[in-house]
Amino acid sequence: MSAFWIAHVHVTDADRYGEYAKRATVAIAEHGGQFLARGGGFTQLEGPERERHVVVRFESRAQAEKCYASSAYQEALSYARGAAERELVIVDALDDT
Repeated sequence: MSAFWIAHVHVTDADRYGEYAKRATVAIAEHGGQFLARGGGFTQLEGPERERHVVVRFESRAQAEKCYASSAYQEALSYARGAAERELVIVDALDDT
């Protein structure tokens, strides 16, 4: 069953966060992640407003977790720390039909 990374982000240092995004894109692709949404086009209905929202599909929750734990992603993530306020969850898909 596929799974999704869902992230909500408020960027506080655009240069450092840009470096994170560039490096994270490579790490995510190496783990089969496919971006379904990435950026700022949205309508805020509830909760704290964040200017960036990202949805990435992986073949499974295990693959999504493996990507997050990978050395390549953790190295990329070091650029996001202190450069953004983020929430990231992994959510299982309902089904693959």
